[in-house]
Amino acid sequence: MTLGIIGAVFIGLSLGLMGSGGSILTVPVLVYLFGQDEKVAIAGSLAIVGSIALAGALTYLKDKLIDWKVAFLFGIPGMLGTYLGAWIAVYISGIIQLVLFAMVMVVAAVMMLRKSNQIPNGSQRHLTKIMVDGLVVGVITGIVGVGGGFMIVPALVLLGGLNMRNAVATSLMIIAMKSYSGFYKYLNVLKQQGLELDWKVIGLVTFIGILGTFAGNYLCRIIPQNQLKKYFAYFLMLMAVVIFYKEIPNVVNSFQ
Repeated sequence: MTLGIIGAVFIGLSLGLMGSGGSILTVPVLVYLFGQDEKVAIAGSLAIVGSIALAGALTYLKDKLIDWKVAFLFGIPGMLGTYLGAWIAVYISGIIQLVLFAMVMVVAAVMMLRKSNQIPNGSQRHLTKIMVDGLVVGVITGIVGVGGGFMIVPALVLLGGLNMRNAVATSLMIIAMKSYSGFYKYLNVLKQQGLELDWKVIGLVTFIGILGTFAGNYLCRIIPQNQLKKYFAYFLMLMAVVIFYKEIPNVVNSFQ
């Protein structure tokens, strides 16, 4: 339980520090520190991430940093994609989902290691591409249970023409929209498979995660972002290696 609480703190800290990354920690925390079934952890992750992201987005409302037009153009297809991804997950084993999750972690790490000057601000808007990207990211969210902030923020800058602050704020609202959509579908998935959510754990991790975002927002003013993202990317790669090491033998055995 103690390690799980520490993990919840890191989820919130990551979201507060970088506007992304916390969601990609939630599934491993629920599976390996709270001992939950893979599908239960993915469903719980969507509820937790959605709530933490919504709390973070509300802090940006007073500064009017959320671009609602882009949020809906990206978020509504994202909600549909997440619902579809959760439906697809019915036909994928929990072990395969974890391996896919580890692959997403590697992609996230590579994207975080990219230099910030590779993402220009104020790009021309490409509304159709925004909607298509929202759908694709949504499907990934539904299958592996990540909010996808590490994919959404670059898309909002490159395709939506937003600056970084607006992109982070808008991303949090989109993450909340997509996560709740996927969570709604996962309730049916869990019911079909006779699995139940641990609402106490969801409430605990969400509460600690929200507190962690406040601490992360404070530390964000102190710690250089480029350096922080680099170390977090290395951490994600390490976590991916651990998941591959633990789950690949199970995948091989399932085909024998």
